[in-house]
Amino acid sequence: MTLGDEVYKLKKALYGLKQAPRAWYDTLSQFLTNNGFTKGKVVRTLFRIQDGESILLVQIYVDDIIFASTNKELSDKFSNLMQGKFEMSMMGELTFFLGLQVKQLKDGTFISQTKYTRDLIKKFGMEEKSSLKIPMNTSVKMDMDADGKPVDQTRYRALIGSLLYLTESRPDITFAVGVCAKFQSAPKESHMTAAKRILRYLKGCQEVGLWYQKEGGFKLIGYSDSTIFGCRVDMKSTSGTCQMLETFGFWFSKKQNSIATSHGEGENIVGQICCAKVLWMRQQLRDYDVEEKKEIPIMCDNTSAIAITQNPVLHSRTKHIDVRYHFIRDHVEKKDITLEYISTHKQLADIFTKPLCESRFEELKHELGLIELS
Repeated sequence: MTLGDEVYKLKKALYGLKQAPRAWYDTLSQFLTNNGFTKGKVVRTLFRIQDGESILLVQIYVDDIIFASTNKELSDKFSNLMQGKFEMSMMGELTFFLGLQVKQLKDGTFISQTKYTRDLIKKFGMEEKSSLKIPMNTSVKMDMDADGKPVDQTRYRALIGSLLYLTESRPDITFAVGVCAKFQSAPKESHMTAAKRILRYLKGCQEVGLWYQKEGGFKLIGYSDSTIFGCRVDMKSTSGTCQMLETFGFWFSKKQNSIATSHGEGENIVGQICCAKVLWMRQQLRDYDVEEKKEIPIMCDNTSAIAITQNPVLHSRTKHIDVRYHFIRDHVEKKDITLEYISTHKQLADIFTKPLCESRFEELKHELGLIELS
């Protein structure tokens, strides 16, 4: 910008510009490291500092900061340090963050999106509709519905986008939302009906959320499952995984990129995804001073997939997938993980691969730590 013969130089990034978050992170990162903090090795927005046996953890999300410590004095010291350098206000104990409601109780922490769910039901006019027990009917097989009546794409995509954000605390709708999300390019009435069914299910359990129990260790365990030919459109399998730290941790549900020619191949592909997730979580736990030294078990209900990771001999039925299973087999040999058999009725990842009956659905919800806090 010039004015006559004068030139103005911008000394700091202004709020709202694209480079502002990066400039803010660089400034804050430099300030924290100069004051003795170290960055997390996996998540670079996590900072930590140790004072004797006490530890302070600081998590940054753009201009929002969450911090926690095992010592209150260390928390107060950090608060004074930040307020002495930056203009910021203390919001007190964490109760609401990025749409997530947080209740910290004596015996655990409850995370939900109750307010967001209520607003969503109201926004799409489902207040007067009756509630349902499951988000997706087990008898309905969704496809492109070429002869169906088209619906407003913008409204359908808005609904799917809103539901996708809700899966941050509601793993019970992850599979149903993922199926409906496949038809955003040309949604029909049948697709809109299925998406609104999810809202009707949510209407009956608006206050359900994830319960993280205080008492318990950090035993890491993974569950992996797949459904052969789960998608009627292209016959690709559906992958589902969840990784547990005593209580629920992370979950994943997605259509596979290629067609699996057998159930064992599909299970092996999802096992690789689960393996990568649990290894990432183990690395993340080290930033919290938690070391998982034992082999991490991944529970699989397919003996063929387990055999593929343990048998070094390439057979005619597995030659075409050697690149996919080499990764997981390598970590089995290194004793980073171990694949263990689990019966299908104990497979928690079942809820991420197919629609379930009411009794089975409620059972898995409970196992995953989804409750309604009374």
